[in-house]
Amino acid sequence: MRLYHNGQCSKSCKAVELLKEEGREVELVEYTQNPISRAELDEILSLLKIDAFDLVRTKERLFQEKFADKPQKEYDWVGAMIQHPELMERPIFVNGNRAVIGRPPVKVLEI
Repeated sequence: MRLYHNGQCSKSCKAVELLKEEGREVELVEYTQNPISRAELDEILSLLKIDAFDLVRTKERLFQEKFADKPQKEYDWVGAMIQHPELMERPIFVNGNRAVIGRPPVKVLEI
């Protein structure tokens, strides 16, 4: 089990807390500190069964300033999230061949 986690995000921290309370051993992936690879992000998107844009935090200031007015293709959104991991929605919990975005954080307990 892996949790793609941002320690600066209250929702992400709450998800960690919930998983610990449930006694789940989870690998924390601090993706803002150690950016993930394109292959890893492609795998996450496949498990989530969503398009890349659906994982983009469109309310982030960086999105508004740099990407809001520029149409992007799927491949470009993946690249943008790798280059700017703060654009990626969080937390993301992966358990085997299933994944969920922890918004609200209690969703991490669903899989």
